[in-house]
Amino acid sequence: LLEAYFGVIEAGAILNPINVRLTPSDIAYILNHSGSKAVFYHKDFTPLVEGVQAALNESESMVIMEGEADGLATHEYEGLLAAATTDYRQPNFDENDIAELFYTSGTTGKPKGVALTHRNLHLHCLYAALSLPGIGDDNVFLHVVPLFHVNGWGTPHYGTMSGATHVMLRKFDPSTLLRLVQQHSVTHLLGAPVIFNALINFPGLSQYDTSSLRALITGGAPASPTLIQAMQEKLGGLAIVGYGLSETTPILSLARPRQHLTASEPPEMKMKRQSMTGWAAPGIHLRVVDSNGNDVRPDGQQIGEIVARSNTVMEGYYKDHHATTSSIRDGWFHTGDMATVDETGDILIKDRSKDIIISGGENISSVEIENVLYAQGSVLECAVVAAPDEKWGEVPLALVVLKPNAQTTPDELLAYCHAHLAGFKVPKQIEFRDQLPKGGTGKILKAELREPFWRGLTARVH
Repeated sequence: LLEAYFGVIEAGAILNPINVRLTPSDIAYILNHSGSKAVFYHKDFTPLVEGVQAALNESESMVIMEGEADGLATHEYEGLLAAATTDYRQPNFDENDIAELFYTSGTTGKPKGVALTHRNLHLHCLYAALSLPGIGDDNVFLHVVPLFHVNGWGTPHYGTMSGATHVMLRKFDPSTLLRLVQQHSVTHLLGAPVIFNALINFPGLSQYDTSSLRALITGGAPASPTLIQAMQEKLGGLAIVGYGLSETTPILSLARPRQHLTASEPPEMKMKRQSMTGWAAPGIHLRVVDSNGNDVRPDGQQIGEIVARSNTVMEGYYKDHHATTSSIRDGWFHTGDMATVDETGDILIKDRSKDIIISGGENISSVEIENVLYAQGSVLECAVVAAPDEKWGEVPLALVVLKPNAQTTPDELLAYCHAHLAGFKVPKQIEFRDQLPKGGTGKILKAELREPFWRGLTARVH
């Protein structure tokens, strides 16, 4: 796929990376909706492709990698490369032509195709290189984030532009990842918070040399100050929270320390700032607005929706005018992420709009509760979701995975929450789980966790 990021474009075609964790029906829908004419797949995914092929409308070529052409595959990848002509003709395209399609996961309805243009990708590459620390040809990027996810966080483009080395991780495993960091002197490690959480709690961490790490970039889900501090102390390097969406190519903001603020602030405030959503990257205009489109008060309290305007905002959703006009209004892309902004301009996401818990008319951030639980010290992973309640409409409920050998009870965790949260924000119940369901990037699937509590009800209470 890293080769495809460049080869497909050089061929004058459109790249359409597929999330291999989607259902066969979703994959077939994406390939048909996009009009994809060639499907490249690794031999390990042959059973998945077999389940998709019969439903395809237009795919004319099935190209297998590290396998042999058979009844399913029409071509073999290395054979195609070996037979290719050396007479290359530069494709002729406009900067506003579509270069890539990224289909959203389809949590509400069918997946939507995010159309990114050559202009989107080119300018995002420059913006990202300006935003992130120490981007240069001595960088070594370890890819933990799947390249089918959110434009690979832009790393294929700005990493290659800077002359960096790409190290690919086929499947996340703490020992394998740490071995690669040590073996290749990795400088930039990118992953969702759950990945870093697993690394800092890995029993064998001290056996590996991670001194080469300069930047630990995390995003895709909220990161607590506790996690940010542990990342820096146990792995080394600077921990940076990034924020963005497929629709914005993706980076919108980064929580990089700002010397004029952090130099005079206590260490705990510095960690808090580094765990926030941060401030807009170069080339990005961000606002937090209320339901009437007015900017919220910069007091770190009033919650509104993050809206963005930039050259990196998508052209639109492919073949979906209605969804495009619903998301991009008056030139501003509406993210659906609910946040506050403080007097320094730092944005802090409180939740996705669908994850805000409205209890008795009060807006409760599940992320705020999760951060408190993580700070308690016994919690490995947690997710706070809305559960139905006859009196309040809905209430927060916490699902918790404890660290190995941790000794605590739900009542002890509730007592800790009472000591650190307003009473109405304290979970009404805490349940221990062996594990929490996760998506392709390691993001905890709150919708899946929430569903059993609401099953059988005709409507959400609120």
